[in-house]
Amino acid sequence: MDLFSLPKNASSLKFKKQNAHIMGLCLTYHVNLGLSLRMTALALKEVHGIDISHTMVANYSRTAASIIKPFVDTYNYPVSSTVVADETYIKVRGIKGYVWFVMDALSRSIIGYQVSDNRGVGPCILAMRMALERLKKLPENFKFIADGYSAYLLAAQQFSLQIENPKTFDITQVIGLTNDDAVSKEFRPFKQLVERLNRTFKASYRVTCGYDNYDGANYSLALWVAYYNFLRPHKITGWDKPLNEIELLTRSDNMPGKWQLLIYLGQKTILQLQNQQEPQVFCS
Repeated sequence: MDLFSLPKNASSLKFKKQNAHIMGLCLTYHVNLGLSLRMTALALKEVHGIDISHTMVANYSRTAASIIKPFVDTYNYPVSSTVVADETYIKVRGIKGYVWFVMDALSRSIIGYQVSDNRGVGPCILAMRMALERLKKLPENFKFIADGYSAYLLAAQQFSLQIENPKTFDITQVIGLTNDDAVSKEFRPFKQLVERLNRTFKASYRVTCGYDNYDGANYSLALWVAYYNFLRPHKITGWDKPLNEIELLTRSDNMPGKWQLLIYLGQKTILQLQNQQEPQVFCS
């Protein structure tokens, strides 16, 4: 995703008729509550008296995703010694596509994700790279748990062949639906964690009836991962805190305000990334 420009049909953050709070309301209804674009527009009109089109809701979501995504992707998630991965299918214009998730088994955070039009090794590597690239060294007794699909084995080989910061690890494969071997019996609970994550994602995905294009799928997934990792209360935290608690977000006592603060954090991340890419000037 280009960090230097907004995607096509995105909305400017210089509001003319609406304001940032209304944008936060759109994200709350659409992402947190899983309402479709049209139902979000209807809820804003009937509950708040705000007349806004479903197209504008989509533009707000696309803009927010493009700004928040760099913060979500580069956040320093705590990574334990056990990571689990899985893929699930989506529909893009009626054709099967895939979403890849890599999840830390201890914190339950999504540390890698990817949308693809195929189930090949390429998108598998990208999702695993997002999860592991930030680590200079793998934790002791590191375990990467996945199903029996061969793409994970091939992706792991690529990490060991990297010239810079190579990582060597084995893939623990949980095969089938029944515990027919000792490995599946021992590691089945970890595999069930990511399968539960897939079901949680699918609950929010179903209202879309599929995506119109892969850009839309990417933006929608980026917003959902931001919500899951930083805004959604979770069972492991007692249903009163998100998986990754950020002090700045606790300053807002309502969800539209938290979305605005996430956008602010995304803007700061983009500026930092842009400054890193600028050529350095040395003065003698």
